[in-house]
Amino acid sequence: MKRDQIESFFATLRAANPQPQTELEYTSVFELLAAVLLSAQATDVGVNKATRRLFPVANTPQKILDLGLEGLEGHIKTIGLYRSKARHLMQACRMLVDQHGGEVPRTREALEALPGVGRKTANVVLNVAFGQPTMAVDTHIFRVSNRTGLAPGKNPLAVERQLMKRVPPAYAVDSHHWLILHGRYVCQARKPLCPTCAVSAFCDFKDKTRA
Repeated sequence: MKRDQIESFFATLRAANPQPQTELEYTSVFELLAAVLLSAQATDVGVNKATRRLFPVANTPQKILDLGLEGLEGHIKTIGLYRSKARHLMQACRMLVDQHGGEVPRTREALEALPGVGRKTANVVLNVAFGQPTMAVDTHIFRVSNRTGLAPGKNPLAVERQLMKRVPPAYAVDSHHWLILHGRYVCQARKPLCPTCAVSAFCDFKDKTRA
């Protein structure tokens, strides 16, 4: 995808959705962190279903700790890998309380030091909560970036680095939302909806589907 096509690609996505938002439900930075931590290998719908039970009861690091591990597991057991996720969330909450005064840190290094928080989770928090132009490359962004020719790469980190270079600054903060939503609802894995895709004219995908 050429530079002028990239500009048109994101301009079109922005025109259709000027203020894209994550589909995870949250009301605080900690709730966002917890939801993203729980979302690994799970759908946003499934995570929201669980956090609607959890957050009214415990929505701060200390309240999560007060639940205890078994109590936390009981609230999130509908999510895949809930036992390991509960353990990681408990450990992260202990670090937040002991080392950060119960607040979510604003740096990548401090976020990635939390159990269960990898680069992708840290990127989501830095972007959504703190407005930093990061790229949280999930399966949708990885697929869209490679299929369209926007930012080809053999692994998520390579795609992230390509995106950081190629996405125009004006679109940087919101671009990962547009790409996730585009991959989730239009540029789908098995059968992309090319005939109704608003950005197909800028896409390098050779095997476009037909109506």
